[in-house]
Amino acid sequence: MTVFTFNVIRILVLFAFSAGIAFIAAPFLIRFLHQIKFWKKQAREKTITGEKAEVFYSLHKERETTVPRAGGLIIWASVFVVIFFFALLPYIIDVWWIERLNFLSRAETWLPLFALVIGSIIGLFDDALVVFGKGKYVGGGLDFKKRLLIVGLIGLVGGLWFYYKLGWETIHIPLIYNFPEGISLWLGPWIVPLFIFVMIACWSGGVIDGLDGLAGGAFSSVFGAFAIIALFQGRADLAVFCAVICGALFAFLWFNIPPARFYMGETGVLGLTSTMAVVAFLTDSVVILPIIAGLFVIEVGSIILQLLSKKFRKKKIWLSTPIHHHFEAKAWHPEQITMRFWIIGIIFAILGVAIKLMG
Repeated sequence: MTVFTFNVIRILVLFAFSAGIAFIAAPFLIRFLHQIKFWKKQAREKTITGEKAEVFYSLHKERETTVPRAGGLIIWASVFVVIFFFALLPYIIDVWWIERLNFLSRAETWLPLFALVIGSIIGLFDDALVVFGKGKYVGGGLDFKKRLLIVGLIGLVGGLWFYYKLGWETIHIPLIYNFPEGISLWLGPWIVPLFIFVMIACWSGGVIDGLDGLAGGAFSSVFGAFAIIALFQGRADLAVFCAVICGALFAFLWFNIPPARFYMGETGVLGLTSTMAVVAFLTDSVVILPIIAGLFVIEVGSIILQLLSKKFRKKKIWLSTPIHHHFEAKAWHPEQITMRFWIIGIIFAILGVAIKLMG
């Protein structure tokens, strides 16, 4: 058996193991979230510019106040359990192949695991503010500026770590100059502000969590793509890590597809987007990240275009943003929107993987 074949087996086995743990634990989490009534007490009524979100409110006023948040907890908690279970198991059972299932490594998985856990814990705090907060926190949690500051600080820590600890000074740009391999662009200390920008850009893509099943499918295609890229780069532990996230996401989707039993919440969004940014740098895929995560770019782009249109043209382009709410307002069936967006996300992810592997 070749090393590559064994690593593929590791990916598949631990993917299934992660999915199994999340699948078993999810009903208990759902029951607990219902017991403590962990849902919004009122749906969002205003846009980020302070205007009334009439279309969104009319579509989601009931679901937002009856379905619990923080379903993303099942994702990062399952990953945490799996990674440390297989890190400790070799101390109990001394078998070579069990030892090889351990994918906790300083070079490849410490940093993305740190980003996942820290981002998710901060997101869980924000979810708790949304549910139990008083006054200005009711229904909205931390305001946009505070969230932006927190994400920026996470990006700053990550950028400094990459530059000073890992000595990361370049990014790979495929397909130009020396086709198809591309070139490596030296950035030096400018890698730090780039990391902050990418972290914020990934976090902004969290607006995709607004329709049953949509975010889970979108994140699955992105982390599946990174698992393939990491495997072909010889970063087997990182590939397994991404696959374990996918496994947990698949189990999450079982309970999140319409009608959703819980929503991902900020604990899922902030944790996964932070990890997505870190993995993009570890695989040197920052330049093609907008392709791999093309669906997220479309979602954020629809909001930006809407804001610019309202500012300069004094009218809206879409009935509601992000764009999946526009189609919802146009009377598209939610399942139809979700599945079509999944297809778009998978196509973007496949295209991104192809471009990266050419380089």
